[in-house]
Amino acid sequence: MTAHLLEVTDLHTHFETRAGTVKSVDGVSFYLERGEILGLVGESGSGKSITGFSLIGLIDKPGRIKKGSIKLEGRELVGLSDSDLRKLRGREISMVFQDPMMTLNPVLTVLDQMTLALRAHETISDKDARIRCVEALRRVRIVDPEHKVDFYPHQFSGGMRQRVAIAIALLHNPKVVIADEPTTALDVSVQAEILTEVKALVAELGISMIWISHDLATVASISQRIAVMKSGKIIETGPAAEVLKAPSHPYTQGLLDALPSRSKPGQMLGKVSDEELAALSDTAPVIVEDPDFVTVKGAVKRFERKPDLWGKLGQKIGLIKPKKPIIAVSDVNISIARGEALGLVGESGSGKSTLGRMVCGIYQPTEGEIRLAGQPVMSESGNKLTTKVQMIFQDPFASLDPRRTVGQSIAEGPIAHGLTTSAQARDYVAHWLKAVSLDPAFADRFPHQFSGGQRQRIAIARALAMKPEVIVCDEPVASLDVSIQAQILNLLLRLRKELNLTLLFISHDLSVVRHLCDRIIVMHHGKIVEEGMAEDIFEAPQKPYTKMLLNAIPKLA
Repeated sequence: MTAHLLEVTDLHTHFETRAGTVKSVDGVSFYLERGEILGLVGESGSGKSITGFSLIGLIDKPGRIKKGSIKLEGRELVGLSDSDLRKLRGREISMVFQDPMMTLNPVLTVLDQMTLALRAHETISDKDARIRCVEALRRVRIVDPEHKVDFYPHQFSGGMRQRVAIAIALLHNPKVVIADEPTTALDVSVQAEILTEVKALVAELGISMIWISHDLATVASISQRIAVMKSGKIIETGPAAEVLKAPSHPYTQGLLDALPSRSKPGQMLGKVSDEELAALSDTAPVIVEDPDFVTVKGAVKRFERKPDLWGKLGQKIGLIKPKKPIIAVSDVNISIARGEALGLVGESGSGKSTLGRMVCGIYQPTEGEIRLAGQPVMSESGNKLTTKVQMIFQDPFASLDPRRTVGQSIAEGPIAHGLTTSAQARDYVAHWLKAVSLDPAFADRFPHQFSGGQRQRIAIARALAMKPEVIVCDEPVASLDVSIQAQILNLLLRLRKELNLTLLFISHDLSVVRHLCDRIIVMHHGKIVEEGMAEDIFEAPQKPYTKMLLNAIPKLA
């Protein structure tokens, strides 16, 4: 029996493809002690998630563990049959996935799903199963678990769904829990709650955990030790404080340098090329003028919940009351100066994305008016009146047509609005691809042929091709690795100076907003609760809600 609870030695997990062998995990070795949380850090494609899947035996063909050893309390897991692995999963070693909806079945209640998980490893009555499930939900701090256990997944918020997924993973008190990016899609406040609960549960139950993430600050706040992965290999490992304070590998140092919290606001992040530095130094400083360039006055947005046929009938005969409309934005007044970068922050459901879409002319306000340089953005009939406001969406893959080349997507708007002709479109597209540091030859490729960071650059090029004066950025770096995030933030800093753009930057990541924006507005339940200069908001927040958001930001050790 080994001294360590889990010991991984020279693990190789390969995928055979037409293009050859992909070595996703290439000689990984590490150990996990009892009661320890190990942070496994790396960017997308580094092999960290495949390492987690390898440990629990969830590698699908054409993938396979080529060689290596995985020992849990001295028992070799590599080479176990499918039936033996099924007996092991959930009872000895379990996993929490990034998206809780991957774990939860939308057509079964939480009780049904947890009971299935219990009966996979033991014989239990319905009554005892309910008691166990209620207790498991109470353990992860779900309010009123006796009632909530009968809910369906869609009746929970994102944070609550993730708590349910953690409760299912802990049902059998496993020795090891693998958490694969479990807080990536959550608000900073919900993430802080989950991190606190996880640390408490690890201490209370004595379980061990591998926390997989690309977010160094999150890993620093929860892990005792950190292992850094790159290209399928662990390149550095050690106590969290030592690795983050004095990294021995240049790659780890590069990840730290790319964090906005480690740089002064407005500075270029990470390694910056000589060309980028020259471009930035050659441009004139940002000119902030015309304080009422963009104005939002008394903006209200209500979403009416229209009943179906039976609902209409029920309302007509008085059996059903009409559903109240959802008020997403309530009496908002803001102004943005020409050349200013305004940050709009708040949790999911605060109304910030709805307000951004109203400023862009995608949503028509129910009440109030939105003007650009004194002119309305939308007509009373709901038509957009200007192309001077453009939007960059959170998910570039969803906003780009997969059946069109990126050149066609970038050129479509400018051709339709007379900014270029079909004959000149190729040169026009090449100009804007160069502006976002992409090869003009990429114009003939399709969106799926690019990485996430490249797709976001394409989305920015498409917005710039309309020659806007205002760009609404809706969580444009939320799903990106730290180094890719740094590249996009550097690009926005440079383009803002070169083109004197006005930015409305929407995000729940306050460190990003602080780095990029001059002024910050905090939204909560559709209303503005605080606004001020970025430094003032961070140094001396006035409202309890703002203080809560700032206190929830994960900090490096």
